[in-house]
Amino acid sequence: MKKIGFDSEKYLTLQSEKILERIDEFGGKLYIEFGGKLFDDFHASRVLPGFEPDNKIKMLSKLKDRAEIVIVINSNDIAKNKVRADLGITYDQDVLRLIDVFKSYGLYVGSIVLSQYSQDNEAAKAFACKLDKENIKVYHHYHINGYPHNVPLIVSDDGYGKNDYIETSRDLVIITAPGPGSGKMATCLSQLYHEHKRGHKVGYAKYETFPIWNLPLNHMVNLAYEAATADLADVNMIDPWHLSAYGKQAVNYNRDVEIFPVLNAIFEQIMGKSPYKSPTDMGVNMAGYAISDDEACVYAGRQEIIRRYYNALARERRQGKSSNESDKIALIMKGNNIDVNERKVVAVANAIEEERHCPVAAIELDDGTIITGKTNDLFGCSSSMILNALKFLAGIDDDVDLISKSSIVPIQDLKVKYLGSKNPRLHIDEMLIALSSSAEKDANAKKAIEQLPKLRGCEVHTTVLLAHNDEKFYRKLGVNLTSNPIFKDKNQAH
Repeated sequence: MKKIGFDSEKYLTLQSEKILERIDEFGGKLYIEFGGKLFDDFHASRVLPGFEPDNKIKMLSKLKDRAEIVIVINSNDIAKNKVRADLGITYDQDVLRLIDVFKSYGLYVGSIVLSQYSQDNEAAKAFACKLDKENIKVYHHYHINGYPHNVPLIVSDDGYGKNDYIETSRDLVIITAPGPGSGKMATCLSQLYHEHKRGHKVGYAKYETFPIWNLPLNHMVNLAYEAATADLADVNMIDPWHLSAYGKQAVNYNRDVEIFPVLNAIFEQIMGKSPYKSPTDMGVNMAGYAISDDEACVYAGRQEIIRRYYNALARERRQGKSSNESDKIALIMKGNNIDVNERKVVAVANAIEEERHCPVAAIELDDGTIITGKTNDLFGCSSSMILNALKFLAGIDDDVDLISKSSIVPIQDLKVKYLGSKNPRLHIDEMLIALSSSAEKDANAKKAIEQLPKLRGCEVHTTVLLAHNDEKFYRKLGVNLTSNPIFKDKNQAH
């Protein structure tokens, strides 16, 4: 069993209390910028074992009577049809998804902000019309020349003053977005400007889980975050403003540290005096106080760094990119004596491939057992491995055939003769459909299918890059996948 290193209940209590405390400090309304994912935060659940992926939205649900959500989307991302890589949907589609999810938790979504808006952006205008038809309030924020450094212009009627004032009705306003670069901070600061012009008491705070400010700079949980953001060139660092003000070390990241003098100047211009002495002061993150087993989190952080390394190698190989991202993660690994073979499935899969000379997949089950599968005439390595794992979990002898060859051949013929596939072997979804068909008459097949939920959270490594539909199915299963950056054939590379 995986060791638990994080106390979710303690976190939910501490975090909601901290946010309420920050509202009281400002004596009015608090605009809080939420970084990262409000739900489905699988990175946090991997590096803080015990952290539930929907912890943050559960925490907000505790405050739902006081909270209002504003979703910000960059109008340029709408025009570019920018896609969330993890979900495969565009940012504007994700906004609609977010609205539905928030409402399902009983949270009030007040409005949508289209940042960087321009009358020439037809796609953004069409999206605004769509939202309007669904009775969702839409506000427009505009590009400001010289942002963020031209403070006199920014904090004026020609800067933030040009933006629509967002009408809000609750004292906790959550500013969130479908992805980075949407304009969350600018939206918060614009509202501070408009609220102060109206004589309202308001404040600003920032909530991001990582890096965890009260863990050491080189703690594996913080280094795992640096590996996760290697493509953004983010770097964790000691907050020099916090050290100067309080004589205490706190961890932040370079972008917040670099922008703090500008933010301070904006605060002073808007509020007369800045409420904060450091970027760390702006934060309300309490995750560090809910770590219950540091050793478990250190181990989980090391594992996440290895996963991120393989994922970077795979992206670079598929997209023909330079090795900047993987090189940066490799440096983190070298500096902390992290070896890829610490990921047990990597060592096992590679050893069998070297012996058998064919693609291999390996999965580590919840109890530490490692099950493997190799490519054969009927199945790809992933399909073989999952079938073997389901047999093991169901207590079915390895020699038992759950899917007859006579039922597989027609599927292969369909793929090759009529669907133009060059690979007749069954992918994961195809194998599971065939297994489901057998389950109607075969008790063993039915028992095997029932084990699928037990694969969630397991670790998998394959010795070759997989087809898109296999990777997609692993995501649906909730499995943590890594692969060697090797194409198994020319057709796949194409």
